[in-house]
Amino acid sequence: MPPIEVAAGVLLDADRILVTLRRPQDHLGGLWEFPGGKKEPHETVPQALVRELREELGIEVVVGARWGTLLHRYPEREVRLHLYFARIVAGTPHPHEAEELRWVTVTELAALPVPEADQPLVRDLVRCRRRGIPLSEARQANPGIREETA
Repeated sequence: MPPIEVAAGVLLDADRILVTLRRPQDHLGGLWEFPGGKKEPHETVPQALVRELREELGIEVVVGARWGTLLHRYPEREVRLHLYFARIVAGTPHPHEAEELRWVTVTELAALPVPEADQPLVRDLVRCRRRGIPLSEARQANPGIREETA
């Protein structure tokens, strides 16, 4: 079975990152994640990210640089997570399809429970923060996450 293609956004507000809490009844419920969702067959990954953020958070975004792509195997499925920076251009985020949303610092993010597939990005963000690299420049400091299989 081919992996599920997922588009996720890294949305920044100064030194904070937007994360959403998965609903308890959903796959990986109770974990915090970068907002986004499944790519439809007719979409590009950036198009999927724009659609998902509109549906899930009620915002319009411009998709920016690609952070990287991760391949992760869960016992019940395989996910290919495409990570992009995105900038909100209209609307205020509301958790339409999530339990909750928060703007968090990298330190706060590192303390939250996140899906295994998101952990390499969290580690990279923590490394950038420790090196004093502003989040807005983290992409330039990181050549992109290589595909990983866990």
